[in-house]
Amino acid sequence: MNSIRKLFFFILLAASLPAVAQNKVSKKIMEIGKTDNQTMLHLDVLTNRIGGRPIGSDAYENATYWVASKLKEWGLEVEIQEVGELPVGFNRGPWFGKMYAETSMSLDFVTPSYTTGTKGVQRGHVVIEPKTRQEFERMKGKLKGAWVLIEGKSTGFPIDHSESGDSLRSVIIARNEAAKSSSERVEEPALFYKEMVEAGILGIIQSAPVPLVAMYDRKNLYKLSFDNLPAVPDIKLNEDQYDLIRKKVERREYILLEFDIRNHFRPGPVKYHNVIGKIRGTKYPDEYVMSGCHLDSYDVSTGAVDCGTGVAPNLEMARMIMAAGGNRPDRTILFCFWAGEEFGLLGSKFWVENNLDKLPRISNYFNRDGGPTAASGLTVPENMYDDIVKCTEGLADYCPQIPFKVVKSKEPPRPVPANAYGSDHAYFARNGVPTIAFDNTDPLGYNFNYREIWHTNRDLYNMSIPEYMEYTSVTQAVTVYNVANLKRLLPRDGIYIQE
Repeated sequence: MNSIRKLFFFILLAASLPAVAQNKVSKKIMEIGKTDNQTMLHLDVLTNRIGGRPIGSDAYENATYWVASKLKEWGLEVEIQEVGELPVGFNRGPWFGKMYAETSMSLDFVTPSYTTGTKGVQRGHVVIEPKTRQEFERMKGKLKGAWVLIEGKSTGFPIDHSESGDSLRSVIIARNEAAKSSSERVEEPALFYKEMVEAGILGIIQSAPVPLVAMYDRKNLYKLSFDNLPAVPDIKLNEDQYDLIRKKVERREYILLEFDIRNHFRPGPVKYHNVIGKIRGTKYPDEYVMSGCHLDSYDVSTGAVDCGTGVAPNLEMARMIMAAGGNRPDRTILFCFWAGEEFGLLGSKFWVENNLDKLPRISNYFNRDGGPTAASGLTVPENMYDDIVKCTEGLADYCPQIPFKVVKSKEPPRPVPANAYGSDHAYFARNGVPTIAFDNTDPLGYNFNYREIWHTNRDLYNMSIPEYMEYTSVTQAVTVYNVANLKRLLPRDGIYIQE
């Protein structure tokens, strides 16, 4: 009888071991999060040592191999996955500008990625763009060595001169569509950009709202070659300074502008890659929990908020899970650092299209791309609720100032979205993979405004919020690890209508 009781006891003990081990790992992650949290160190390296990271740049390649080396150092399996290539690469150096007039001042401006810099320091007079052919012919002799003020407000994109050398066509079309009479219409200057360049202009300058946005032209980038690059700088100048300069030109006051813009190109093709870190599951290695962010960024600043606030926690999650020891998870965890999100979700799209067989076996894809707020909860369907509560056990008490909550969603199941977009979760969602995301909040009242930083020259390390970043690494690490140890994949029928 005693032997039967002992056998029954050991059976119960064995059944409880995964939950105990899981709890120990969660507690260890929370301990590491308070005593040795390295999230901000990762962000410092990514942004202040490597910098802004458009695909095709040396900085993106440096970030790729730095992330891969850290994941390997912590004991993960690592895949550097080639996604595609660009015909030309681009690297940005420092940029400076100054106005010389009765009162001189430094200039506040940016240039889009993949646009040309100056030929050293270039100083010249200023003219306003010609609006008719007659006007162009009349002022043609003044164009050599001039900076040209063009019309319109910058949206951050370079002026499109790819098809006909026409930098001003889109501006003129919009102006003509708004014209009230034919007399107000002006000729589309199909040759003005080309002819102004041939006449020897130094560059074009457009008024830009503050904060200054600088993007790059997805449509025309693949048409570039190293022998056919933009001819002159495309400057987006602080709108107040633009207005001041324009008034001086209109009043024929003395004014010179000086720019030193160190934009450089790389001969292509230039390949770009995803980085995938894998903690292989022990029981169900062909089932997955995924945590993703995009590694690329715009380079007019250092890409700290978009998307260093995704990269740094994703790295720290991997490090803390490995450092917490204990049993490896039952399912495989993939930490994904995607290429080319800013260029059209290229890296995540590539992975989904090349791993269609894995999609039914993904429990959830967690994506982070939205700023340095706190991942302080999850809103989940009712049939996931009990599982997620178990997976987040202990987080409600982890940081009393930032309470973690799991809430039942009131949203009914919906069809699999055919056109999800916005970030790297999109192609997973389009294929019916759960993409439950963390609720990101600002409980300490920093009043963070993502839109004032997004794609602007303010996207810097000091715009991050360390308390939230470090907290996020812990809450996401605990959740992801424990989801990988559930007895089942998370159900999809609470999210999507099952056809």
